[in-house]
Amino acid sequence: MAGLKSFDKWSPVIVMLAVDFAFAIVNILLKEVLDAEMNHLVLITYRQSISAIFLAPIGYFWERNSRPKLTLKILFYLFFSALVGASLTQYFFLLGIQYTSATFACAFINIVPVVTFIMALPFGLEILNIKTNRGRAKLLGTLVCICGALILVLYKGMPLVTYSHPEAPPPSMQQAISISSGKKAGRWTIGSMALIVGTLLWSSWFLIQSNIGKIYPCQYSSTTIMTFFGAIQSAVISFSMDRNLSLWILKGKVEILTVIYAGVVGSGLCYVAMSWCVKKRGPVFTAAFSPLVQIMAVMFDIPVLHEQLHLGSVLGSASVITGLYILLWGKKKDGENCSKELAQEAEEVKDTEAQLQLTTITRCP
Repeated sequence: MAGLKSFDKWSPVIVMLAVDFAFAIVNILLKEVLDAEMNHLVLITYRQSISAIFLAPIGYFWERNSRPKLTLKILFYLFFSALVGASLTQYFFLLGIQYTSATFACAFINIVPVVTFIMALPFGLEILNIKTNRGRAKLLGTLVCICGALILVLYKGMPLVTYSHPEAPPPSMQQAISISSGKKAGRWTIGSMALIVGTLLWSSWFLIQSNIGKIYPCQYSSTTIMTFFGAIQSAVISFSMDRNLSLWILKGKVEILTVIYAGVVGSGLCYVAMSWCVKKRGPVFTAAFSPLVQIMAVMFDIPVLHEQLHLGSVLGSASVITGLYILLWGKKKDGENCSKELAQEAEEVKDTEAQLQLTTITRCP
């Protein structure tokens, strides 16, 4: 019995560690195929299609008794959600990964909860009361995270890990290397801007999902429909930009493995696992594991892909992670305070009902 309780306590931790490890591998594989010039929209189309095929039977059997009727309004919301969250967000994040690195892109994923919090304030979906400690913590965490994002974008810094060459290049090669360095700097800037746009789009998607969850509270069914719409959108945009059918032919085992793994594991199993963890331990617990994706990505990024790790990335990522945990602490306290208030209200209702019953009894002849 004690063993079952211990397993029930630690199983969400083990699952989230496995999810973060899987996401890190997804990012590394995506970086590998994008560097091999695989088309972004083709990759998104295949990934969304495989995800929809994988999640369709789960959504059908798991939610067939609780699924509400699909209306045009719900379909419109899901179509718009797919456009913002699946098609455009993934396109800009893939562009950012290709032009920077998987580790650098993971740092922007950690900014998403903070940006979502800021965007939710005007709509009343989040409350910020700076008179309380939890309110000040959320404000401080937001500011620290924004500072970290600015460091990531504006300061690259010296490389902390380099790969030395045994022989110095000849003078004719030095000029080519300097030109290549200038192109890399330009690509890094474009990649940073793409990641910023992707972060804003993904944060907007969470706000859209909050409305979808109220009118169509079926996680697996809504995700299946959304990924189906995302696959169609990506395919249409891809054909409108380039009608070359050779782009749709997967070249080599790495591209096939990446598409299947990203669709089934990255967009399928990981989503199911995170949904289970949210039900078991709450959204704050699940979000707290997101920085581990970046740490695990570093473990693969440097030795496997031979990417350079720069000082600006380390400083910016540390600030982002610190700010994220401060914000999550404030939100956790918000949840605890809300639970206490609900418990107090329940107690007050019970006391009021008891007093009314006592008054009724004493007034009876």
